[in-house]
Amino acid sequence: MKYLILTSIVMSVAPVASAQAAVSGYYDSLERIGTILADGRLADILHQQPIGAISNTGTRKDGAAEWTIRTQDCDLKVYLVPTLPNGPGKTTYAIDVPAGQCD
Repeated sequence: MKYLILTSIVMSVAPVASAQAAVSGYYDSLERIGTILADGRLADILHQQPIGAISNTGTRKDGAAEWTIRTQDCDLKVYLVPTLPNGPGKTTYAIDVPAGQCD
């Protein structure tokens, strides 16, 4: 009987906890890649060359995710800084593009 009561309590709390759950890795990756592709500065920095690959290549010391955008003549490193929601919702990202790359 105690097991049933404990299970009932846990099950009643579970919907509250899951309302704040993160989105799946797939959709989070889409959010990150979309943030990178939507940044208008990159076309000029990359000299409007076609993109061959976009890869997650590490983490900066401050926790920002490092992404490398590869073109024929340049490997551009950009960083995505997460912005957590104030309540339930998805994490969004701001892009940091260090100067002086692909010159």
